Amino acid sequence: MNVTSSPAIVSTELRRGALGVGFIIFFVVSAASPFSVLAGGFPIGMMLGNGAGTPVLIGLVLTVLLIFSVGYTTMARYVTNAGGFYAFSARGLGGIAGGAAAGLAIFAYNILQIGLYGMFGGVAAGTMSAVFDLHLPWWLYSLVAMGSIAFLGYRQIDLSAKVLCVIVMVEYLVILVLNVAILSSGGDSGVNFDSFQPQHVFSGAPSIGLLFCFAAFIGFEATTIYGEEAKNPRRDIPLATYSAILLIGCFYAVSIWSMIIGVGVDKIVPTLYALEDPTTLIYGLSDHYVGPEMTQLIRVLFLVGIYAGLVAFHNSAARYFYAIGRDGLLPRALGTTHPVHQSPHLGSLLQTLIAAAAVMIFAAFGGDPILQLFAWFSSLAALSLILLMAITSLAVLRYFRRHPELDVGPWRSKILPAFSSLALLSMLVIAVMHFDVLTGSSQLLSYGLCILIALALAAGGVLAMRLRQSSPEQFQQLGSHRL
Repeated sequence: MNVTSSPAIVSTELRRGALGVGFIIFFVVSAASPFSVLAGGFPIGMMLGNGAGTPVLIGLVLTVLLIFSVGYTTMARYVTNAGGFYAFSARGLGGIAGGAAAGLAIFAYNILQIGLYGMFGGVAAGTMSAVFDLHLPWWLYSLVAMGSIAFLGYRQIDLSAKVLCVIVMVEYLVILVLNVAILSSGGDSGVNFDSFQPQHVFSGAPSIGLLFCFAAFIGFEATTIYGEEAKNPRRDIPLATYSAILLIGCFYAVSIWSMIIGVGVDKIVPTLYALEDPTTLIYGLSDHYVGPEMTQLIRVLFLVGIYAGLVAFHNSAARYFYAIGRDGLLPRALGTTHPVHQSPHLGSLLQTLIAAAAVMIFAAFGGDPILQLFAWFSSLAALSLILLMAITSLAVLRYFRRHPELDVGPWRSKILPAFSSLALLSMLVIAVMHFDVLTGSSQLLSYGLCILIALALAAGGVLAMRLRQSSPEQFQQLGSHRL
């Protein structure tokens, strides 16, 4: 719907029909950046978790997320909204719960974006120093990336999609080449399936490994955020969701299994502990099984992969600002779109300003961009998203109970959403218990960070209550904007 004020026309619509299934999948897969996860996250997860048994944990998380997606995508047929988790929570659990979810979603996606800027700056500074002997502060690289991403967020959504399409395809191709090289050579001790044996699956600390595996999938849930820009939302969103989860999960499981074969099932954990930096494991494998030229390419793609994740999460954060502003919880200007590009340009600008302020404050205090900014913020975002998914599963249950006329069957409306909510809440408890391991910091600091989640929920709830007092009719319509 368009509203007019003076001669100028204010657009409140995203660009309809801009994204097909393929582009939506690329957004999701790039958010779960292959190199960021395989080179950065999983080596640490194997070292602190259950080592060679990690591929089984990936399969377990994959199963839970597929079950979650059944109710998630079923409800998406009836709630097509750029607000994602917020819109689902509002329509299923009511306006106050929706407001709380809105506060938590804005918090989660913004701090995840900020944390990734820390990783990008740190990796870029290290790469430029080692390769070109160019010594510049990490935050300068972060700001340069921020400027280009702000430009992409300001423009049409399909421009960002085309950029991500190229990056993701190259990332997957290079990792596939490394996998084939390891497996075709027989690895360290021959190709085997020892990783799937119980003695490896239950070794070490599987609960910690499980959390790292879940963090590797962050971003898959963003499919519904692009519902208003999809060509055929009812078909494209479920198809993109299932395709992305299966692609991410299967590719990660095979790649991690290949890396374990390359090092040796019984050698993987000692090797990781012996490395000064566990994230360099993939470089050693590339040197040994392919050659130094491939390793140089991987170093570049590691950085490019982080950039791709930044583009994807920037778009997610901007669309949450847009959807929540359009519904009146935040200033209505955020709910407008660019008159030409039909992008949530003000939400994009606000996200950029928040990220720039956070990065500069962190740099001013001399914080480490990877071990602190990235580790703290990405772990906190993962915890927030587990909670958001659990809330969304409960919202699916309540939504279909309140709308019995929607005959979608008990499995999709009750049984599987109930199971996913219990599984996600269990994972949340495990995550809180081991949150200091995820952040790599003291328990005092780690649990202090958890308080921010409660504050985000409370802030969103307060905004919803204020809207209920000022505009009861609008409060009743929270999250209901649809095609």
